[in-house]
Amino acid sequence: MKHQDRRIETPYSAKRRSFLKTSAGAAGALAVPAFYGKAALAQQKDYPKLGNYPDGVAGDTVTAGLTLDLTGPYSAEGNGQKRGFELAAELINNGDPRVRKISPLTKQGILGKKLVLAIGDAETKPNSAVQAATRFIRQDKAMMIAGSVSSSVAIALQNTCDRAKTLYFPIISGSSDTTGKDCRRYGFRLCHHAYTASKAIAPVLAEAYGKNMKAIHLVPDYNYGHSIHEFMKKFTEEQGWTTIDTPQIHPLGATDYSAYMLNIANSGADILINHDYGADAVNSAKQAHQFGVLKNMKMCVPYMPAYMLEEVGPEIMEGVYGTMVFWHAYSEQNEIARDFVEAYEAKFGAKPRDPEHNAYMTTLLWADAIERAGTFHPAEVVKALEDSINHKRPYTMGGEAYFRAEDHDGAANFTIVRGKKPSDIKDKDDLVDIVAIADGVATLPPVGYAGCKMTDYT
Repeated sequence: MKHQDRRIETPYSAKRRSFLKTSAGAAGALAVPAFYGKAALAQQKDYPKLGNYPDGVAGDTVTAGLTLDLTGPYSAEGNGQKRGFELAAELINNGDPRVRKISPLTKQGILGKKLVLAIGDAETKPNSAVQAATRFIRQDKAMMIAGSVSSSVAIALQNTCDRAKTLYFPIISGSSDTTGKDCRRYGFRLCHHAYTASKAIAPVLAEAYGKNMKAIHLVPDYNYGHSIHEFMKKFTEEQGWTTIDTPQIHPLGATDYSAYMLNIANSGADILINHDYGADAVNSAKQAHQFGVLKNMKMCVPYMPAYMLEEVGPEIMEGVYGTMVFWHAYSEQNEIARDFVEAYEAKFGAKPRDPEHNAYMTTLLWADAIERAGTFHPAEVVKALEDSINHKRPYTMGGEAYFRAEDHDGAANFTIVRGKKPSDIKDKDDLVDIVAIADGVATLPPVGYAGCKMTDYT
C-alpha cells in the first residue's frame, strides 16, 4: 500500500594518509503554546517576499516538507531518515540543551516557531518526490524540503526547490554531481559522496590488499552508480590497481544478479567493488555469496548502506571494507555523537544508523543557520549557510562541520569501516570495526572540479 502524505506535530516533552586519522497526510491544527507567538520579535528586519516567505512563517509554526523513500528499494534508509527528523524536531521544539551545542542560538523552536514535519513517500522515484515536494511548497508553505537516497531523486528535487526558492537538503546522495555540475544555490549536501568516499578508501584498500589488485565493478545504472564507478576507478588506479574494463551495469531495483555474477566470476578479478546501495546492495551481496564469487575474490562496498550489515549477515560481510557517514560506536569518544545516540535510544530503543544521523544533523544545522540569520527569509538563510565556514559546528565524527560556499558541499568527517569476524561480535549492533576517520575537508574535491555554477539568490 502506498504511504499517504501526512503532517506530524512532534511531541513536546592516523596516520594512513594526510586525510586519514586512525581510530579504534496532515493532522488537524493543534493548539500552540503562547511562547511560540514571540517568534516575530526575533525578526528585526523586513525582507521582500521570496519563495514561501513571509506566508510560510506568518503563524506560530514552520513546516519542513520531507520527501522520504518509505517504499521502494531504499525504504529502509527512508524510514530511518523519518526517525532522525522526528528526533531533531522533538528536541528543537522541547528546547533540549543538546541542540544548543550545534545551534547555540536555538532556545525553543526555530526563532521561537514550532517545527512541524509534513511527510510524503518519494518511492525512490524522481517524479513521486517532485510531486510531494511541490505539494509541500504550494499547500503547506514549507520553508525547507529534505530527504533523498537516490541521487537522481536528489538532483530532481534540488532543481524543483531552486526554482521555488526553497531550501533543499539531500540527506543521502552519493553522486558527486549533486554538488558538482548539478549544484544549485538553494541546495546543500552534508553527507560524503562518490569523490570523497573513493579518495578516502582507495589507499586503505591498497594497504590492506596490496597494489597489484585487479578489480571489477558492479554498477547500478543511474547517476550515483556511474559517479562512484568513475571515482573508484580513478583513485584505485592511482594506487596501482588494474580495472577490468567490463563493468557489470544493472538497473536500479534489480532482483536477479545471476548473469552479472557469472561474468564477475569469470573475469579473473581479485576484488569485486560493489557500488549498489540499499536493497540492491543486500541482494547483490547475497547472490555473490550464493554463486561462489566470494570464495575466490574479496568484496568492497565503498559507499556502504548502514542496514546492509545486519540484512546480509556477518558471515558474508566479514572483512568487507566500506565508508559510512556515521557509526554509533564513535559516541564513546565524541560528545556530540553521544548526545545523538542517547537521545535516539531513549526515543526509539535502538542504535541509530547513517540515515537517522544525516537527517538529525542536517535539521540542526538548518536551524542554526536560521537563528544566525535572524530570519526565515530564504536568501538570507542560504547566505548564512554559505558563511558556515566562519561558524563551524562540532560534529559527531570528530572535528567540525560546515558547508563550502562555492558548491555547498559538506565538509564533515566520515568513517571507514570493516566488517567484523562473527566470533568477535558482541551484540546485534557490534558489526564493524572503525578502521579510520576520513578528514572531511582534505577529501573534498577541488573547487570547480565538476563545473558547478551557482544560480541566483532571487
